[in-house]
Order: sequence, then C-alpha cells, then structure tokens
Amino acid sequence: MSLPILDLLIIIAYLIAMVSIGFYFSRKNKSSEQFTTASGSIPGWALGLSFYATFLSAITFLGDPGKSFGSNWNPFVFSLSIPFAAFVATRYFVPFYRNSGEISAYTHLEKRFGSWARTYAMLCFIMTQLARMGTIFYGIALTLNALTGLDMRLIIIVSGFCIIFYTVLGGMEAVIWTEVIQAVIKTMGALLILGIILSQVGISQVIETGVAEHKFDLGDFSLDFSTSSFWVVLLYGFFINLTNFGIDQNYIQRYHTAKNTQDAAKSVWLCAMYFLPVSFLFFLIGTALYVFYGQNPALIFELKQQVAAEKGIAIEALKAADYGDKVLPFFMKTQIPTGFLGLLMAALLSAAMSTMSSGMNSSATVFLNDIYMRYVDKDVAPKKQLRILLVATAVMGIMGITFGISMIGVKSLLDVWWKLSGIFAGGMLGIFLMGYLAQHVVNWQAKIAATIGVIIIAMISFKDNLPEGYRLPLDSKMTVVLGTLSIVGTGFVLSKIFKK
Repeated sequence: MSLPILDLLIIIAYLIAMVSIGFYFSRKNKSSEQFTTASGSIPGWALGLSFYATFLSAITFLGDPGKSFGSNWNPFVFSLSIPFAAFVATRYFVPFYRNSGEISAYTHLEKRFGSWARTYAMLCFIMTQLARMGTIFYGIALTLNALTGLDMRLIIIVSGFCIIFYTVLGGMEAVIWTEVIQAVIKTMGALLILGIILSQVGISQVIETGVAEHKFDLGDFSLDFSTSSFWVVLLYGFFINLTNFGIDQNYIQRYHTAKNTQDAAKSVWLCAMYFLPVSFLFFLIGTALYVFYGQNPALIFELKQQVAAEKGIAIEALKAADYGDKVLPFFMKTQIPTGFLGLLMAALLSAAMSTMSSGMNSSATVFLNDIYMRYVDKDVAPKKQLRILLVATAVMGIMGITFGISMIGVKSLLDVWWKLSGIFAGGMLGIFLMGYLAQHVVNWQAKIAATIGVIIIAMISFKDNLPEGYRLPLDSKMTVVLGTLSIVGTGFVLSKIFKK
C-alpha cells in the first residue's frame, strides 16, 4: 500500500517547511540564552498558540476520538479543568517564575530544601518527557502504519530524527514559531475531519444516537473515587495541569520567552481558551465515527478483522474500546479523498512535532542547568553551554525514539499517558507546593513528607501487584491527587508539630 503522490507531496512540503524554519532561526543561535528562551522576544499571542499546540498533541488527535468512540466523554472532563488551573497559574506561578529570573524550574527547590528535591523533581520531569514522547511517537507510527503499511519502528526512527534535526537547528524560537503554524494546521485538520464525517451522517443523527446510547456521558457524578468518575477526572486534570503550569520545565521555560509578565500570563489563558473548544471537536469526532460505522458496519469489518487477528479472538468478542485508537487512522485511510489526506497527515505530524520539539529543548535545558552546571562545571563557558544544549537535545530525542518503540502494542494511548504522567507528576508538584505554601517546613520534614508521598503514589499506581488487604480502593488517576496532597499535608503537619 502507498499514499497517492499528491498526498505524499503535501507531507514532504510540510516537513521541508518545518526544517526550513529551523534553518532560518539557526542563524540567531549564538548563545544558550537565545537557544533556551529566545532572548525574551516572543509576543503573548504567539506564546499562547505555542502552549495550545503543546496541549494538542498526537495523544489528543488519536486518543480523544478513540475514547469517545469506544466509551463516552468522561475524559473530556480533563479539558474542563484547564481554566481552573490557568487561574492559579496566572495569579501565582507566572509572577513567581518571572520574578525569580531562574531558567530552570527546579533551581528554587534546591534553595528551599536542598539538592535532593531538585534532583527528584528533575528526574520526574525527564521521565515524564520520555513517556510523553514515547506515547506520541507510537501515535504517529500507528497512523502511518495504517496508511502506508510501513514498519512502525522505521516510522518512529525516521520521524524522530526529522524532529531532532529542526529542534537542534532552531532552538526555542524555532520551536515556538513552528508551533504557531502547527496550531493552525491542527485546528484546520480537526474541522476538516469532522466536516467530512458529518457530511455522511449529519449532526442531528450524531446527537440523537449519542444521547440514546449515553455516548455524551461525562462519568458518574457520585463521590466514588474507585472508578473514573466525573470528580476523579476533574481532580486528576486540575492537578496535572497545575503540574504543567507550575513545575513542568516545558512551560516554565517558555514563561521566560515572553516580553513581560503580562504577556506570559496572557499566553496561559489563550491556551485554555483555544484548547477547550478544540478538545470538544475531537471528542465529537469520535462519537461521529461511532455513528458513521454503526450505520455502515461493513466499512469497518476490515479493521475489526485485523484487530481480532492481532488479539487472537473472534470478531464477535471485540468491543469498540479494543480498536478505538485505530478508528481515526482507518477512517483517514479509507474515507478521506486524495489531497485532503495529505493535509490531515500534515496536521497529525504537526500534533506530534510540536510537543516533542519543545520537550527535547526543555529537557536539554534541564540537563545543562540542573545536571552539568550543578555537578560538573558551574562556570562552563557560553560557547560550550550551547554545544552541550545541542548534544543534549539530540540525546533526549534518541531516548524518546527508544521509548516510543517500546510502547508498540499498547491498548490505549490516553490510558497509558494518563497513568505514567500521574506517577511522575504527584511527587514533583507536591514538593513544589509544599515549599510554596508551607513556609515553615524545613529540610528533614520535607524529606519525610516526600517519602510518604512517594509510598502512596506507588501503592495506588501498582495496587494490582499488592496483596488484597493492602490495596487502596482508588482509581489510578488519583495518584497525582493523593500524592500531591499527602506531601503538602504531611509537611504542613510536621511543621506545626515541631514549630520552634
């Protein structure tokens, strides 16, 4: 199988354009400051689109429609939490980081609690980036494999090195301006896909079927924290987005690219304003696909046959959730006209490239500031700093490629990403908030609080591996919530008990 020539040309033209942007901005990269923060020259509207493009990754592009196709709109509650996190971030976090002047999100943790806190948070961030990149690489491979039949490993390796190439060339300024372009392309892609589906089934039919079969349900509204209820997803989303805006180097670093604090705060609100309605579109795409294939079951038989063979079960035993992530790539392959398919593939590639390029750049910044200049040479020369950043960016990209290859075959992109991000985010957000909110917590108290938090995170994350009596009756999404609250709460209590 192969893509039509026109679609291939569109994809190639898009990739050339992205690399050309990297070449253009490579002329400016004469210092580590320019490479990491674009020397504070980015306007607020562009930074807002950059944040939005990072949120709208390939996980959203494939995972959200896959979830609403296979189940309901319960994961959409995550998007509803973003404005609440944006309010906290713009009021407290953005001014804090802008006033600190520190490019690393983790330097102040060492000043507050010691090197252990900085090291722990930095390692959690790097593991989060590897998990994010790996999940997105797998998403790209899943789609291109469905469209072209190319080996998934080859797709991940080739696309990975393309992203590494333009990220190393252009630095953060190239990352942000390519994300501005990618934000527009991704939004157009979502509208195009939805328009093509609705031209087949009609919005009234989608609404009627969705309501009748409870596809629009947001989850159980009871206070049940053992399942993925409305409140569990809302809490999970709020704490994950607090992590994004408050302690994730991806975002903190870009606060410093803004011309001033007002522009940095404005960009966070723009991100929330852009992402919420577009997230709605992707969930609607999944429901519309469910209706389309419900009316035309013969059109999806090939996909069900393929998935049943992979799982070694009868087609009749398949559930919609078993092939949800593969439905959108399959629809693109079989129903999208020539020319439009190339545009949609460019949109999907842009969804992947924006998140991974910023992740590579910010991870390289963390390596330089939190590892090399902390443990190897704090007085490293400016030119050498830039060389270290370039090498670290490439190495992080290669590690992301490796992680992506290891994820081939997972059932749900969204489930895997949510679980991994919850494990790594809880401890890092908890330590940051403890230092920020509980002013009287001292080093030894912080260590005890962090240890208790990590134990709780492990008990929730790996509850299925524990003996029956030791399992906490909580959904895995509560990992970041209870991990964060236990660290902050323990630190606060200890500081009160042992207050001088």
